Amino acid sequence: LRTSPRLLCVATQQKNTGQNLEEDQSQSQNEQKVEPSSAEKMLTEEKAKLEEQLKEVTDKYKRALADAENVRQRSQKLVEEAKLYGIQSFCKDLLEVADILEKATESVPKEEIKDENPHLKSLYEGLVMTEVQIQKVFKKHGLLRLNPVGAKFDPYEHEALFHAPMEGKEPGTIALVSKIGYKLHGRTLRPALVGVVKDA
Repeated sequence: LRTSPRLLCVATQQKNTGQNLEEDQSQSQNEQKVEPSSAEKMLTEEKAKLEEQLKEVTDKYKRALADAENVRQRSQKLVEEAKLYGIQSFCKDLLEVADILEKATESVPKEEIKDENPHLKSLYEGLVMTEVQIQKVFKKHGLLRLNPVGAKFDPYEHEALFHAPMEGKEPGTIALVSKIGYKLHGRTLRPALVGVVKDA
């Protein structure tokens, strides 16, 4: 069978028309893909909002955790300080007792402490033993004496009663301690009352 040229032209046109239709359809599909629908836009916006909210909530959660940790550490520090310094007022009261014991032992004339005065001797020895014992108890609880003769004057540990020039002593050093000071766990509980050397 011989196909006429006319029929061939018609078939070619139909084929081309079919290809054009397919191209148009694929092009329109691509265009649809390029332009997202309003539902997709809404979902994208909602996703962005949710991500922003999640970021804010995560940030707040981290801050809350950090604040809770800070509060815990501060509370722990306060508890530790209360354990160390809770006896502060009690210690201050006991310092007066230690001062009286010290004055009592100092006031006894050393030449009178002999076997001929057994009562005075035993009383003096009892006072000395009590004074030694009270200092041991103080030390056990972190309370230490400040007897800074010859040391540099420190306003955090000493209270200057007077300043006077003294030969052979370096200015700014402590020449005399009028009253012993005390520190509780490194913190000055009672400053030592001192006389300080000044320039001549």
